[in-house]
Amino acid sequence: METGFIKNLLSAISAIMAQKRDYLIELDSVVGDGDLGLTMSDGFAAAAKAAAESGETDIGKLLYFAGKAMSSAVPSTMGTLMASGLMNAGRMLKGETSLDPGKIVLLFSSYADGVAARGGAKPGEKTFLDGILPAVNALKSSLEGGASLDKAAGLAVNAAEEGYEHTQGMLAKHGRAAARGEASRDLKDPGAQVAVFIMQGLADSIKEQGR
Repeated sequence: METGFIKNLLSAISAIMAQKRDYLIELDSVVGDGDLGLTMSDGFAAAAKAAAESGETDIGKLLYFAGKAMSSAVPSTMGTLMASGLMNAGRMLKGETSLDPGKIVLLFSSYADGVAARGGAKPGEKTFLDGILPAVNALKSSLEGGASLDKAAGLAVNAAEEGYEHTQGMLAKHGRAAARGEASRDLKDPGAQVAVFIMQGLADSIKEQGR
């Protein structure tokens, strides 16, 4: 698997973010400023376009360039966080020209690390991390257990969905939701829902590529 995998992955994530744009706007309007759907659809569209138009053969550089394009397109808080994830994944995979399953896990774990480093959040604080980290763990454990990439991606989606559901009950410590104090426990986190859609993009791209 080479840079074509990354291009297809970003295209699939972009497609699902466009499809779910209005849903994310509605979800975010309850706890944020309602721009999440636009940020994610525009941001991942910019990342996918940059990757698709690039002739770069270095997977890390391709991810980094895609992250830079996203950062320029949507310089909001969430846009910057998601772009930071892409750029950190790019740094960790610099020099790679092919991806085995272990490196796909590294891609997503370093994505999560990049978001965490930029935003300063920790698991359990009602953020994107509460959706993506369970997904990364499920992806890693299932692949190590011998599951196919297709099966592992499906399990990662399920884990992200469970993580999203579990954000209800957590106390928000970041963003506008934090201003609600204890009342924030009643709501689910839109950022964790974004993590679900990213993992769904992975699953969709793998099916499309027959992996």
